[in-house]
Amino acid sequence: MQSHSENLFPVHHEILDRTVKEKLLQQRARVVWLTGLSGAGKTTLAKYLEEELFNRGFLTQILDGDNIRSGVNNNLGFSDADRHENIRRIAEISKLFLNCGIITINCFISPTDDIRAIARRIIGEEDFIEIYVNAPLAVCEDRDVKGLYSKARRGEIKEFTGITSPFEAPRQVDLEIRTDLLTIGQSVAKILEFVLPEILYREMQA
Repeated sequence: MQSHSENLFPVHHEILDRTVKEKLLQQRARVVWLTGLSGAGKTTLAKYLEEELFNRGFLTQILDGDNIRSGVNNNLGFSDADRHENIRRIAEISKLFLNCGIITINCFISPTDDIRAIARRIIGEEDFIEIYVNAPLAVCEDRDVKGLYSKARRGEIKEFTGITSPFEAPRQVDLEIRTDLLTIGQSVAKILEFVLPEILYREMQA
């Protein structure tokens, strides 16, 4: 019996090339992947970063863990297999935005090197900017803006990253932001300094 995949015939050659869309938008598409513990400040930084990029004329899209899990991935739990599938789908969605010439800002705990490698492999090394939003667990717990750590400590949330499920700090990242030491403004400025040269549009040389 044939598998469904054997009956698929991608039509990538018939779709407008990404470079044409980047020229229209006057930007180079990249995926900015913010990884870190819950409460480290990923979504906050993403919002401020998007605003700064918008004010500079860049078209962006934020993909956030809570929004994705309440929509596209609402059928997934937090087992190892589901965490891998969650990131796989997000990476594939990011790649679609990438091919539209859009800069995607992703906010996902993505707790292990293996999971982050899945995203990097799907998106592509040259288009993947990994930023570790780093704050000590104690600081994240103290912030606990969603009350999740308290619930995890009481056993109300199973497989919660940092408490009952491990978080592997990235060993090699493009940029690390210590949100316990820097203000939001300083953090965003540091990200902008790194990201802007990557997304500024330049005509391809023949």
